Amino acid sequence: MIYYITGGERSGKSTYAQNLALSLSNTPKYVATSRHWGGDHEDRIDRHKADRDNRWVNVEEEKEIANTIDSGEVAVIDCVTLWLTNYFVDTKNDIEMSLKLAKAEFDKLRSINATIIIISNEIGMGVHAQTEVGRKFTELQGWMNQYIAKHANHAVFMVSGLPLTL
Repeated sequence: MIYYITGGERSGKSTYAQNLALSLSNTPKYVATSRHWGGDHEDRIDRHKADRDNRWVNVEEEKEIANTIDSGEVAVIDCVTLWLTNYFVDTKNDIEMSLKLAKAEFDKLRSINATIIIISNEIGMGVHAQTEVGRKFTELQGWMNQYIAKHANHAVFMVSGLPLTL
């Protein structure tokens, strides 16, 4: 079972996903995909960690997220944007290679008999990216979001803390 949760920044995606996971399991897994970039980003990671209590199993994995989830588990993957960033940086901004690698990893997730709640961002709804790299990443994010949504059992768009079922 795959739940796809998407929306803008601070739209309530993580809270919604975490509450959903806790309604499905007493000990859900939280798979954090972010690299430790330093500075303000570390503060954001700390805030996310503080949002979860001792019921959570916390795992950090930058790219091979399917290896962190076992059959029968309920897992939140947070988030597609940071996960894709890792591929994008490692391939030197190669959209096609990043998309190929991310789709292959997502397909591995689909083969696991688990409940997976995957969080993403709708970055293409904001201002047009000012740089070529930003525009390329927005394309990558949009294509991967479409791929995930196409294969999800449930899709939710968060707006102002409210879930809209897609």
